[in-house]
Amino acid sequence: MTTTTPRADLHPALDVPLLRDLVHPDRELWTPRELRELTSTVANELTTPLLEILRYDRERRWWARLGLTGGVELWLLSWLPGQGTEPHDHGGAAGSFTVLTGELSEEYRYPGGPVRDATRPVGSALGFGAGRAHRVLNRGMIGAASVHAYSPPLVPTREYPSLLDIPDEIPPLPARRLPLEQLRELADQEGP
Repeated sequence: MTTTTPRADLHPALDVPLLRDLVHPDRELWTPRELRELTSTVANELTTPLLEILRYDRERRWWARLGLTGGVELWLLSWLPGQGTEPHDHGGAAGSFTVLTGELSEEYRYPGGPVRDATRPVGSALGFGAGRAHRVLNRGMIGAASVHAYSPPLVPTREYPSLLDIPDEIPPLPARRLPLEQLRELADQEGP
């Protein structure tokens, strides 16, 4: 019987043993805490190569995929002043982000709860479960960057007119997970 070693697709500038160890290619699903530890460690331990990859785009938020396995996707995003997302959830996936540079604002809400607002300074890391919707934006005067992770990977986000419009219950994840080969095909078409 032949066994195959789970694989990880990593950004060429970050294909280093530390990141290969961190993404645990054999882990199928990650908890919010594990995702927070991943984004925090990547932001803290791989700062220099991340800053070498980092770009800003005046037309839209910029992003680069840092890693993809069957269980997690990892991204680097940049935010110029005024850039942000629409209110959205992550389709039932758990997520995390750590602020690498600058400062981000986050408006977030759990179904049925109040809309909350938080300032996320450099080094701020948070993990969140499937039932959370949010809007992230750069209200500052300088560019910001952040490291994001989601599990399972490549679950489509759902946008809302406002955070008050999220349903009382975020629909569950699809019952079937895609193999890495199909995720690669989807990844070529998607952004965070």
